[in-house]
Amino acid sequence: MSQSTIETLLKQLASVLLGKPEQIKLAVTCILAKGHLLIEDLPGMGKTSLSQGIASSLGMSYQRIQFTSDMLPADILGVSIYSKEQQQFVFHKGPVFNQMLLADEINRASPKTQSALLEAMAEQQITIDGITHHLSSPFFVIATQNPLDQAGTFPLPESQLDRFMMRISIGYPSHEAELAMLKTHTQATKQAALSQCITPQELLLLQQQVAQVSASDAVLNYLIALVDYSRQHDVASGLSPRASIALLQAAKAWAFIHQRQYVVPEDIQAVFASVAEHRIRSSSQFQGQALSDTILASVNPIR
Repeated sequence: MSQSTIETLLKQLASVLLGKPEQIKLAVTCILAKGHLLIEDLPGMGKTSLSQGIASSLGMSYQRIQFTSDMLPADILGVSIYSKEQQQFVFHKGPVFNQMLLADEINRASPKTQSALLEAMAEQQITIDGITHHLSSPFFVIATQNPLDQAGTFPLPESQLDRFMMRISIGYPSHEAELAMLKTHTQATKQAALSQCITPQELLLLQQQVAQVSASDAVLNYLIALVDYSRQHDVASGLSPRASIALLQAAKAWAFIHQRQYVVPEDIQAVFASVAEHRIRSSSQFQGQALSDTILASVNPIR
């Protein structure tokens, strides 16, 4: 696969989400690293537009689920219904059987419904009535989350948060980006103008190439030093071994996007906040970005 396909993908997504190249690059990093993405922000910031743009650009089967407080796990996974003709229960597949699933406002659903995605995200399969059903490949979940101080939200438990490789926030557009948005055509027109630039099969090949990106012992020791710091210095919940693996996978994907076949400390630093912030909790005043910044500033790269 040519590196130009990645550049085409980034450029195309930039036409959907104006003025947010870093967030777009992180989202593509997550896909290439075979992770799932959580986007936390206020309503109307472009979360859904970004996910739809990714699905269109990759030619993936896609479905959006609007999570609500009365949603049931069967609304996501599917349900077995008795067929008189066949005289047996027949399983009707739910939206999770698409290659890309947008769980919109996931924290508006109850914890029981949220947990319905755990097996799917971790093992790319679901189990219904004792029968295991394998999901599509590639399989990618993008979930959007409203700020927890908004009405009608249920905080995602730590086990659910840990299934997301990365969490990003889009944020308000700059003056220039918002002006350009107001001057251009409608969002629906922009989505319709998107073309498929990478097939799902090509995406699988790109993911294989990302896995082959090398990381030296010095880089791995730097990664471990960051993880160790999160576990030992005034942190109530440090980074787990799963987080270490996610950090390495994301760093490899970031290096690959920047046309390198090896990881450098700057790659780890670039993805660290997105991989770590939703997994760690401080026992002091440091939270979120302040905590990840403190960890990065406290651990020197090993050259």
